[in-house]
Amino acid sequence: MTSLNNDLVLRALLRQPTPRTPVWMMRQAGRHLPEYRATRAKAGSFLQLCTTPDYACEVTLQPLARYPLDAAILFSDILTIPHALGLGLEFEAGEGPRIHRPIRTPRDIDQLPHLDPDRDLRYVMDAVKLIRRELNGRVPLIGFAGSPWTVGTYVVEGGSSKTFDRIKAMLYGAPADLHRLLAHLTRATTDYLNAQILAGAQAVMIFDTWGGALAPSAYREFSLAYMTSIVRDLIKEQDGRRVPVILFTKGGGQWLAELAGSGADALGVDWTTDLSTARELVGDRVALQGNLDPSVLYAPPDVIRQEVGHVLASYGSGSGHVFNLGHGIHADVLPEHAAAMVAAVHELSPQYHDE
Repeated sequence: MTSLNNDLVLRALLRQPTPRTPVWMMRQAGRHLPEYRATRAKAGSFLQLCTTPDYACEVTLQPLARYPLDAAILFSDILTIPHALGLGLEFEAGEGPRIHRPIRTPRDIDQLPHLDPDRDLRYVMDAVKLIRRELNGRVPLIGFAGSPWTVGTYVVEGGSSKTFDRIKAMLYGAPADLHRLLAHLTRATTDYLNAQILAGAQAVMIFDTWGGALAPSAYREFSLAYMTSIVRDLIKEQDGRRVPVILFTKGGGQWLAELAGSGADALGVDWTTDLSTARELVGDRVALQGNLDPSVLYAPPDVIRQEVGHVLASYGSGSGHVFNLGHGIHADVLPEHAAAMVAAVHELSPQYHDE
């Protein structure tokens, strides 16, 4: 078993006792940090930042130098798979990601190549290995991927969308085609996450950013079913440790009970659902991660501390809670406000634990 100085996140994700609630932040390595912006400028582009292991390692470790966080999360992007599939990924300043060869026809789906993550996404595996070496057991490393539905929205729409017109037209008008696309992305995502685990990721998270845009029946058929398939086929243990899996559907509070049956170890919860409600819905089947509204970090530190207290109280006593934001930290949040949140979790959470 790999020695870990701080395994609180892994223990909490498996609903094992901890002396306090562990904490990390989605997008903790990113634009709210001036040191990240400096490294991004040095890299020359966001894509170059993601595809250069030394840079990816550098920015993954930056938040750990600022905050006493309990986990590192791999710096990468959910669109590495479309990039590796040759769909022409580009990040345009102020416009978000752009897919130059979107999937629009059955023939486009037929022509998608098989993904070999050790070959096609070698830079990610090299980054994972480098980060693990640099962490040297300080905290665990979380790997991640986008859900097939979420990644599918980008490859069909050709980029970001507010209405998802094209992929929903496919969903309702040509569902067999969409299922073929999602099945392809599911195989690629499963292989990708397993490769991250073999390279050294000690937990993995699936980001279903756009699952909440679906009607309930469509969510079950086109998002949840494919995430469940991925969870089923992931490596369950590595280096003598269980590898926890976190599923997070933004806007998916109404489906938490069903998500708890996916086989995942933990569920991310956004800020629109109280953790007390979430805990009632999932029972003792899974751990919960979340769920401070990221906009709370615009408030003064005393308000941040108060709101952290509300989240901790909402979950209540016992194991199985990883404190996090309800989505990624905003780019213009002051680092000292993020630090106030982390400090408040350290100060206020021990009262909810017996260990």
